[in-house]
Amino acid sequence: MARSTEGEALLRRLLAAIEPRLPAAIELRRRLHEHPELAHEEQWTAATIAEELPVASVAAAGTGRIARVGPDAGPAVAVRAELDGLPVAERTGATFAAAGERMHACGHDVHMAALVALAGAAHALGDELPVGLLAVFQPSEEAYPSGALQLARGELARLAPAVVVGAHVHPELAWGEVALDPGAVNASSDSVEIVFEGEPSHGAYPHRGRDPVLALAQAVVALHAQAHRRIDPLRGAVVNVGVLEAGSFENVVPTRARARASLRALEPEDRRTLRELVGEVVAGVAAAHGCRGGVELIEGEPALVNDPDLASAGRRLLREAGLSPASVPWRSCGSDDFAFFGELAPLAMAFVGLHGSEGFTPRPLHHPELLVPDAAVGAVARTLAALYVAALIS
Repeated sequence: MARSTEGEALLRRLLAAIEPRLPAAIELRRRLHEHPELAHEEQWTAATIAEELPVASVAAAGTGRIARVGPDAGPAVAVRAELDGLPVAERTGATFAAAGERMHACGHDVHMAALVALAGAAHALGDELPVGLLAVFQPSEEAYPSGALQLARGELARLAPAVVVGAHVHPELAWGEVALDPGAVNASSDSVEIVFEGEPSHGAYPHRGRDPVLALAQAVVALHAQAHRRIDPLRGAVVNVGVLEAGSFENVVPTRARARASLRALEPEDRRTLRELVGEVVAGVAAAHGCRGGVELIEGEPALVNDPDLASAGRRLLREAGLSPASVPWRSCGSDDFAFFGELAPLAMAFVGLHGSEGFTPRPLHHPELLVPDAAVGAVARTLAALYVAALIS
């Protein structure tokens, strides 16, 4: 394909084919929103998507689905959407709100509906579609084991896409704007379990024991303090201790104290620094308190790094899609297992703004009152179309 001119013409044809499909996509989004399923349980969701696709799909990574649209042979661009909801009780008051303790609180229902609309539009182009489009409906983005990792080392690896792209709604970005920046845009994410073991004693006689609670408390403070002394403050990195467990009685020094923490970094070297830091702090604090300390690392996803050429081409095409590139660079210490697809091919993830859209009440992702507007289905579909074309011209 020629560079920019033919790419823009193809994008215009895709956009024209998306438009009449949006009412059905919005209706699909509402059905999906009303019936969320948790990670690795998305059987109804996957079956519903399969019925709506214009071509046959195949099962992947358990409850996932992949469908190829366009040429049967040759290179393909993979476009990803996520299937799973969250264990959140919805409080939006929408007529299509989910019942019970599950909710699409991260926009996955919108992403799926948008990708179905794009797949239908691509199929309608027939022989005009120059390169295959792999519509990838990924299970388990919100929980481990990661659906993206399973696909990257399984079915999608065998299909060997040339590029993998995706889009995610975001309530902190302005409506009509899309953030699509080169380099690291989401952080790596690791979990650690920290355990201190001491010697129990009566709380009135702490000198006769070794207090793991005090050791753990000092380690928590030291981890936060040292993270800000080991990592360049101009680079994104976060330590968050979210679980503390110890003891059963207020007047007993317990034997054991435990914490769980997350480590996030935008740069690979900072990821290594955080991992090393936890071990050093725990060892030092344990020695100072006469306790035994241990750390178990649970490795998560790497940083999500947008390919510079893809990001540049995508930004040029956003205006053709009726959207604007975000005016300031957007990076977040949030993480996304989409980053695992970087094992296969260059990546591009775009963030589609919601703030200021008609009727939208600003709420953070994963909030029980977050209700993404129906109009976002079209915005995400147009963004995905621009990314698909960007992959062809970059």
